[in-house]
Amino acid sequence: MSEDSYEEGEEQTLISHLIELRDRLLKIVACVLIVFLGLTFYANQIYSLVAEPLLKQMPTHSSMIAIDVASPFLTPFKLALIIAIFISVPVILYQFWAFVAPGLYKHERRLILPLLLASTVLFYLGVAFAYFVVFPLVFSFLTATAPVGVAVMTDITKYLDFALTMFFAFGVCFEVPIFTIVLVWTGLVKYETLVEQRPYVFVGAFIIGMFLTPPDAVSQTLLAIPMWLLFEIGLLFSKLFAPERTSDLT
Repeated sequence: MSEDSYEEGEEQTLISHLIELRDRLLKIVACVLIVFLGLTFYANQIYSLVAEPLLKQMPTHSSMIAIDVASPFLTPFKLALIIAIFISVPVILYQFWAFVAPGLYKHERRLILPLLLASTVLFYLGVAFAYFVVFPLVFSFLTATAPVGVAVMTDITKYLDFALTMFFAFGVCFEVPIFTIVLVWTGLVKYETLVEQRPYVFVGAFIIGMFLTPPDAVSQTLLAIPMWLLFEIGLLFSKLFAPERTSDLT
């Protein structure tokens, strides 16, 4: 084969990969849009559901407010779009998996697919933990500490930004076992090194909790303790993925 033919074949391969990537991205966008259009009819109800942990803790006859003129209309739709992306995560991961799987070795495919599924479940668990456990405790603490004479009324847009930040923070922090396993599996960090660094991980979890949560000890602790426990779980499983054992999986 001539050099020109080789370069032409290489160019065709690149183009075919780009076309496949475009098609899979279009499928992801189409899925998100379809789910979003279905959720728009229930946008206000979805917002009320997300705001329920705060509304339950607010004083009697108090309510949320909308500072901007368009907030009552735009904010629920913004939430509907974010929820549509959350719901579409399995489809997004499947398209990603289908795109990269042909280029992976057999043992890599057997490891990465379970990690993708586990990371999805852990992210959803983190969001659920924030909504059902953290929000009631945090909002109970924050509303109870309001000075006398101060009416607790939160802007709907600011509340949504706060809620999404907390959802994302807890969702990502619940990925700690996956991060730990990947670090050991790829050989970036040795299992023994992570065991030695346990005290620093414990302190680091509280530092991360301090930056990602409101300035109160309750929410910081509710993020730091699960992070540390999840690190221990990831450490337990990462021993099975240590480089010296990967040969057994091929």
